[in-house]
Amino acid sequence: MKNLVHNTFVVERTYPNSPAQIFAAFADPEAKAKWFAGPPGSTAHDKSSDFRVGGGETVRTVFPDSKDARFASRYCEIVPDRRIVYTYEMWINGEYLSVSIATIEIVPGAKGTRLVITEAGAFFGSQEDATAREQGTKFLADRLGASLPPA
Repeated sequence: MKNLVHNTFVVERTYPNSPAQIFAAFADPEAKAKWFAGPPGSTAHDKSSDFRVGGGETVRTVFPDSKDARFASRYCEIVPDRRIVYTYEMWINGEYLSVSIATIEIVPGAKGTRLVITEAGAFFGSQEDATAREQGTKFLADRLGASLPPA
């Protein structure tokens, strides 16, 4: 029998950029490709992007250590420059790993824009908790910041 763990985590970052620039980093496939990727040496395959409510995104990433990760999402709500809500599933080396709902909140502020990523998931298979997923989300949030144009 597979393990089953429920977990929720929140990752926050503040960037000196406008809400429109942050939103574009998610909405524009070319902009997203700059940050939504594995560590150096990873390769992306089988990519698709349909950024609209009811649309989704898929990507298969092969990591330098040969780990094969597959991501498939469906967009549930998109409010330009404010919010993105989507569900997604993950597989690692063919093992069905998790189902999650993620909320991206883009909050304007006096010193830039705050990004709040909240994820609630059911993690199963070899997953014992959501620690690796939270670390991965922090890694991606940092890469997003590095990919943004100078403010």
